[in-house]
Amino acid sequence: MSEVVMCDVLVVGSGAAGLAAAVTAAHRGARVVLVEKAEVVGGTTAWSGGWIWAPCNPVARRHGITEDRDAPRRYLEAVLGNTFNAELVDAFLQAAPEMVGFFEAHTALSFDCGAKIPDTYSHQPGAGMGGRSVIAQPYDGRALGDAVRLLRKPLPETSFWGMTIQAGPDLRAFMTATRSVGSALHVARRLGVHLFDLARHGRGMQLRNGQALVGRLLRSALDVGVEVRVGHAVERLTREGDAVTGAVLRGPEGEVTVQAARGVVLATGGYPQDMDRRLETFPRPETHATLAVPEATGDGLRLGESVGGQQARDLAAPGAWCPVSRVTWPDGRQAVFPHIIDRGKPGVIGVLANGRRFCNEGLGYHDYVREMLEAVPDGEPPVSWMVCDHRFLRRYGLGIVRPAPVPIKPWIRSGYLKTGKTPEALATACGIDPEGLRATLTRFNADAARGEDTAFGRGSTPYTRLQGDPDVGPNPCVAPIDKGPFYAVQVVPGSFGTFAGLRTDGAARVLDAGGDPVPGLYAAGTDMASVMGGQYPAGGINLGPALTFGFIAGRHAAGGE
Repeated sequence: MSEVVMCDVLVVGSGAAGLAAAVTAAHRGARVVLVEKAEVVGGTTAWSGGWIWAPCNPVARRHGITEDRDAPRRYLEAVLGNTFNAELVDAFLQAAPEMVGFFEAHTALSFDCGAKIPDTYSHQPGAGMGGRSVIAQPYDGRALGDAVRLLRKPLPETSFWGMTIQAGPDLRAFMTATRSVGSALHVARRLGVHLFDLARHGRGMQLRNGQALVGRLLRSALDVGVEVRVGHAVERLTREGDAVTGAVLRGPEGEVTVQAARGVVLATGGYPQDMDRRLETFPRPETHATLAVPEATGDGLRLGESVGGQQARDLAAPGAWCPVSRVTWPDGRQAVFPHIIDRGKPGVIGVLANGRRFCNEGLGYHDYVREMLEAVPDGEPPVSWMVCDHRFLRRYGLGIVRPAPVPIKPWIRSGYLKTGKTPEALATACGIDPEGLRATLTRFNADAARGEDTAFGRGSTPYTRLQGDPDVGPNPCVAPIDKGPFYAVQVVPGSFGTFAGLRTDGAARVLDAGGDPVPGLYAAGTDMASVMGGQYPAGGINLGPALTFGFIAGRHAAGGE
């Protein structure tokens, strides 16, 4: 006989959206069960940078940054174009500051302000110059007690020996540790604590980025009595008439039936690991490499569709693109590295097989992949190469290759990092047209000597200048590539996750083919069609809406609001 569990709200998935929904509903008095098919919680959120786009938030106001909702709304109208959904955008802009305020006032979640982080397209009307982004404050994992074992560990590729490094002063200290005594001391302190934690706890306890966000949300969920069940996969939803009333799970002890009196929230992480659906919706899916967790296999979409929900397939892009490189570790394990930081630094360019640049490398990561897909002719592999010289490599690193003093030879031996004494030799090693690369470098270096990028405008906007190096002038985003040997890493299309989720209304209720809500069913995070319409107007537009619509779904399900 299967176990029967009674609750008010069932949440499926334990990333930002799922945890936000669970905490919100439980705070409003609902009995909440949260289920996760993995043995750990956090989903792809736990591997993320942790930034949250939430315009007009109270954290920004405390920093003296005030604006009304009209500015970000105008910005989204301009960027999203014909994918602008007024109902979803207005719901998001209304609830995002409420969400931030709720979590700060009533949970273990607190935020730092991205006061100097501009929106990606600063030339568009309503673009913000800072304050629209927040990030969870660093968190001591020991505050979770025994529950820390439930927290998904960070990716080896984007951490340093399992220690997460946060964008801003923390990252800058690691990047300048060989050039600054203060930075070296900061790094030494962080490493010392981390090594102690590894020895005593078997994992890092200085939680930052997505780790801090999930850790704080998990603490909050436990504090308000959310029942968290890992290792439980949903097999099917249950209904009475047209209304969704719960689900049948498969857990370690067998079948479990959950009866949810007020509704079910789907937040399983979209479908980045569902190859069949990727083949149907992704451009050039044969080379795509996602950064999402293995469990993000489209469960939420399949469950929603089984009761009448509809996937949105008319967005500008089905996924949140990011350029990535494929990594083979010494033990043979295959992995993926996201090129987020290195592209914007001075002294690197991205080129195609013809040796030519194709975009402003320092613009958004979504833009880099979109431009690459458009530039590579049909029938050719959609790949590019990030090219730099020795000076750049040792100062900033390239891909998974760390800056000095970390050795680079293992990555050369593995084939990840290509090298050549001259640009022509490097091109030959990579399969790039040598004359094309030489011509591109000649033009780029001439521009860089004047602090310019006449081809694509690197460093001409606040966003791209933020990605650069403030110690380099007059343009922090460009520097000559002329100090051999030269290096390159192959980059392919990748993604953080998917945008093309289930259609919902502004209350996060899943809609059927006629546009009516499916009673008792909600979707949030990447199980919900992105409010951004498949565009990427700013960093943090995955987690911001995930938390906000999780908050909306939990509030509505618990209180009928």
